[in-house]
Amino acid sequence: MRVAFTAVPDSHLPPVDELLSIAVNALGGSERQGQITMVRAVQNAIDAEEHLAVQAGTGTGKSLAYLVPSIRHAMDSDAPVVISTATIALQRQLVDRDLPRLSEALGKELPHEPTYAILKGRRNYLCRYKASAGWPEDDEQDQLFDPREVSATGRMVQRIQEWAEETETGDRDELVPGVSEQAWRQFSVSAQECLGASRCPSGAECFAELARARAGEVDVVVTNHALLAIDAMGELPVLPEHQVVVVDEAHELVDRVTSVVTSELSEASVMLAVRRVGRLIDQPIADQLMEAGEDLKALLAAAPPGRIDELPQVLGLTLQLIRDSAWRCVTALGPRNADKDDPDKAGQRKAAFTALDEVHDTAVRMLDAYGHASETDRAEVVWLDGGTDRRPPALRVAPLNVSGMLRDKLFGERTVVLTSATLALGGTFDALAAQWGLGEAGKDWQGIDVGSPFDHPRSGILYVAKHLPQPGRDGLPQQYLDEIAELIEAAGGRTLGLFSSMRAAKAATEALRDRLDVPLLCQGDDSTMLLVKQFAEDEPTCLFGTLSLWQGVDVPGPSLRLVIIDRVPFPRPDDPLTSARQRHVAAKGGNGFMAVAANHAALLLAQGVGRLLRSQDDKGVIAVLDPRLVTARYSGFLLGSLPPFWRTTDPAVPRAALKRLTTT
Repeated sequence: MRVAFTAVPDSHLPPVDELLSIAVNALGGSERQGQITMVRAVQNAIDAEEHLAVQAGTGTGKSLAYLVPSIRHAMDSDAPVVISTATIALQRQLVDRDLPRLSEALGKELPHEPTYAILKGRRNYLCRYKASAGWPEDDEQDQLFDPREVSATGRMVQRIQEWAEETETGDRDELVPGVSEQAWRQFSVSAQECLGASRCPSGAECFAELARARAGEVDVVVTNHALLAIDAMGELPVLPEHQVVVVDEAHELVDRVTSVVTSELSEASVMLAVRRVGRLIDQPIADQLMEAGEDLKALLAAAPPGRIDELPQVLGLTLQLIRDSAWRCVTALGPRNADKDDPDKAGQRKAAFTALDEVHDTAVRMLDAYGHASETDRAEVVWLDGGTDRRPPALRVAPLNVSGMLRDKLFGERTVVLTSATLALGGTFDALAAQWGLGEAGKDWQGIDVGSPFDHPRSGILYVAKHLPQPGRDGLPQQYLDEIAELIEAAGGRTLGLFSSMRAAKAATEALRDRLDVPLLCQGDDSTMLLVKQFAEDEPTCLFGTLSLWQGVDVPGPSLRLVIIDRVPFPRPDDPLTSARQRHVAAKGGNGFMAVAANHAALLLAQGVGRLLRSQDDKGVIAVLDPRLVTARYSGFLLGSLPPFWRTTDPAVPRAALKRLTTT
């Protein structure tokens, strides 16, 4: 649905155009038409209380375009605006660079200098009470497998203890280098485990509560999609009261929300509940839950991984046993507010209730996923994750879509601005709008593309290797390796290789490392951050990798002249969630492939292609080795999701262009 915004008179504050001009001049930049269009659209959406989706290409300056009207609204309404991002990198950019400079620039034009704070989930903050109570016994089992891991974890724990004495925020991200989840969880609690500030002996100095208090006093609260989802869908608010949300990196919203509402059941989660409750109730009752967990372990070890469309009788009986024995443990624990005057006992009981509730509720949810009369009535999918050498098998359950949740809990109650460089798939916003539930949110919405400051046809070539065979399941064909080698030689290195799997990235690295005369790095050789830094600083270097590189690399300048994409990034056919979603759409009469697989591929492909041009002076080639991008029936949809690069299927064209760039 596309609508025109209703004009709303300006307040007593300076117009948003004027504020943007002041901000851009103070930051030493220049105004861009796309940025001006976006800042006006965001302001109009806020004034009219209508939702807005904005596609803004790299280099548009979209952060300023939404921050300026957000700050203006916060001043005008005396209520904070929430900015939600998908990545830590963007959160840090906003809090450490954009907002400080913007606050200083606009301070003299507004009633006060704009204030801001970052707010994360409770598990991201050190719990003073848990830190003072020592190493919890219920996690001891995690340390028994590898002595080297125990030693490494012990050193991390010691670092956290030393840091805990000096930190002012308790924010895990302050710990550099970082620590493992195994070590950190000895010092953190989830929202469900927390005793609450009024009952906890350390409540008055709780880092999480202090962060939330700071967030309640500022104009702009920066958070992440996961916490935004928890706040919108939970019973208790975790963010300050707000009416306007800006969702940056909005192409990630559905996946992040899905992760929040996905639950897991495993032998480990059951045994954790047993350990936490074991000393608080009669042993025979706890033993029943332990036996159910052992049954689950044996069942999962023997079952094949993958989607579970029909509930096997033995699995159904095991889930019922876990559900019932967990509930008996909950009943045996007695009232939830017992021992409220004894923090130690109250903490033990809260931890036990949390673990038991998770096990019980997940078992109930999995049982409820079955028994529907038809595929169209199914709401959730259950699958077995086969695990790895370090992670045992686990059952997972997730919703087939989250559009209803977003519609009711996020879009139905607030004004939301969604923005990203990639939102218009196949040339329209319809695909993502449907996933968000926007069309049914009870408010009007508009989708606009403010363009890009880059001249794509003059700056880059999109080359599709139409002459190559279609990719198969047996790894990279020799023709693909030859094509990659020749392109890299023409570019003199300077190549980012984006592969659909880590196996393909490693195979290409092994096959080409000795063949090429330029340094070749592969994701996994070192931390991704260090690899990207090395790639950016040494021009001839090439970097191969997979998913995080498709979306997380920002390397302007001559170090990146060539982006190679091995294949159209469709989800794996055996991926339980996406395959179930495809089938569900098809059962309702839709095109499951286009609605799920093609949308996924278009989104990721556009993100990968976006790695090439990161500044006005960048030039280069994007080489897609998969001929389906121009030969398949869905190719028009995929190409319509990409920037308007000059296109060719002639192998000589990109090679000649790369050689010219190398010699200039």
